[in-house]
Amino acid sequence: MTKKILVVDDQKGIRSLLKSLLEEEGCQVITVGDGLSAIHATQEQKIDLIIMDMRMPGLNGLETAKRILQDSTIPVILMTADAKTEVREAAKEVGIERCIIKPFAIDQLKDMVKFAIA
Repeated sequence: MTKKILVVDDQKGIRSLLKSLLEEEGCQVITVGDGLSAIHATQEQKIDLIIMDMRMPGLNGLETAKRILQDSTIPVILMTADAKTEVREAAKEVGIERCIIKPFAIDQLKDMVKFAIA
């Protein structure tokens, strides 16, 4: 069965790149540009994994994940340029188990995705 991944990032170029890379891996990919759209997407369809940017206008990645994870157990990979321990700790508090620091190697993200949806 094809896994459905939701990519949430306010930068269109990042969304397009991740969509292409993940589709090459055989995943179905939905992209949105903000937290509210991500929340709606998870309410409207079955999502197997969320890859979400930390910094976005409106709701940031932590706020968005907190709202989504109140009602579901979808795994979330948080993309962040902030390598501080506090960010990872805050992510764990809302239920995010995996963070990837930008810039990251594509193979690192692919491995993380494979592990999350296995």
